[in-house]
Amino acid sequence: MDTLYEALRLVFQPDVMLAILLASIYGLVVGSLPGLSATMATALLVPITFYLSPIAAVATIIAASAMAIFSGDIPGCLLRIPGTPASAAYTDEAYAMTRKGQPELALGICVWFSAIGGIIGTISLIVLAPPLANMALEFSTYEYFWLAFLGLMCSTLVARSSPVKAIASMLIGLLISCIGMENPAGTPRFTFGATDLLGGIEPIPALVGVFALSEVMRAMTTAEPPRLPRRRFGSILKGMIALTRKYPKPQVRGNIVGIIIGVLPGAGADMAAWVSYAMSKRLSKEPEKFGTGHPEGLIEAGASNNASLASGWVPSLLFGIPGDTITAIAIGVLFMKGLNPGPTLFTEKASSMYALYIIFIIANILMIPLGIIMIRIASFVLRAPRSAIMPVIVLLCAVGSFATGNNLFLVITLAAFGVIGYVMERNGYPVAALVLGIIMGTMVEQSFVTSLIKSDGSIWPFFSRPVAAILAALTFAALLWPAFIWVNQRRRRAAA
Repeated sequence: MDTLYEALRLVFQPDVMLAILLASIYGLVVGSLPGLSATMATALLVPITFYLSPIAAVATIIAASAMAIFSGDIPGCLLRIPGTPASAAYTDEAYAMTRKGQPELALGICVWFSAIGGIIGTISLIVLAPPLANMALEFSTYEYFWLAFLGLMCSTLVARSSPVKAIASMLIGLLISCIGMENPAGTPRFTFGATDLLGGIEPIPALVGVFALSEVMRAMTTAEPPRLPRRRFGSILKGMIALTRKYPKPQVRGNIVGIIIGVLPGAGADMAAWVSYAMSKRLSKEPEKFGTGHPEGLIEAGASNNASLASGWVPSLLFGIPGDTITAIAIGVLFMKGLNPGPTLFTEKASSMYALYIIFIIANILMIPLGIIMIRIASFVLRAPRSAIMPVIVLLCAVGSFATGNNLFLVITLAAFGVIGYVMERNGYPVAALVLGIIMGTMVEQSFVTSLIKSDGSIWPFFSRPVAAILAALTFAALLWPAFIWVNQRRRRAAA
């Protein structure tokens, strides 16, 4: 009890509370700008943490990352432009809801279930830290290969178009991820002598290009739709309690998947959102409604990505192993402030650990009121004429892409993938599968090659380890599912 009281005293200091508030606002703004990811938001805060107390420094990282992951949903809902990679999994679903005249409902689902997922993830961090961390230590490169491969197969499950076209898009993404010399052999591939390609293709400019610039190109080639009537957004949270009661299973599944994936080093909110959305469609009683503005997938994926954010701190705090890129930055801040990660952190500085839990809960509670304010400000975008909003989108995309690596080549990458995304969508190829292939390709290759080196070329350990065998079975099921659907459709047509 004394430890909890001391933790409350550490958190409710003026500098800590001000840091949480300002970092929350900052995270909301950065996350809602296309190309400026949650990782970038936290990375830009590191110089500021030099001048803050230890608890205030970590509080800025927690608050900014939680808000940025949520606010990436806002441009996805309103403009079909995911603000962060974690939002890309369900951008089409959210945008379809907006086109149906329900932007309040889509954004309400995002803010409400993101907050709930974040709180559930924090509870898991408090209660399940030791067993979850032990489970994460059981994962080796064999399990990571199947986990990443399973994430790739999710692109075929969530695609509304032909599964064959989804697999083709995913394979193109894998091919693009091979560019550069960041591979196990360290050999330049597909660079054609261009030094700018040695570092590979950055996922953020590619993601923004295929989603945002392709949307601008589509707007240039089509007539402007009727302007939305000038009206205020209705209640953002209206109907959320009813949806909470109507879809309890997707929430629970999303939270569980987010917690499990979040605790695995290197996985993070992006994979959690993709896997949860695919699982939601696969297990839904109404899978035909997905992609038309159905709330079920939004609920599950939104709960999952924020739950994974909190659980990603488990291996970081216990073993100093980053759960994702955000916690990798956080580990550096912890070391800088004398809060060295490890089991002793829970015993020697228990009050500081309780303070982190409290900050997580405060940040997720703040997400609701601050998120609603941000949504209402962003709602003016819907009423702006296309000729005014599209140049601003192009400018933000270019600035965000350039800021990823301070390299003009990234802006060229953005333009190239804008054209690629436009051509693919015109021909019915899902760009989400392309993006997933680019993001997961490196992890698949490195895990596979490292595993073969460890096993001296044998593939038997990929199937002999219990967890690896389970993940392999799930992966093959996802791989064969499109073939099963195709055979079933052929059989029905023959019977008809």
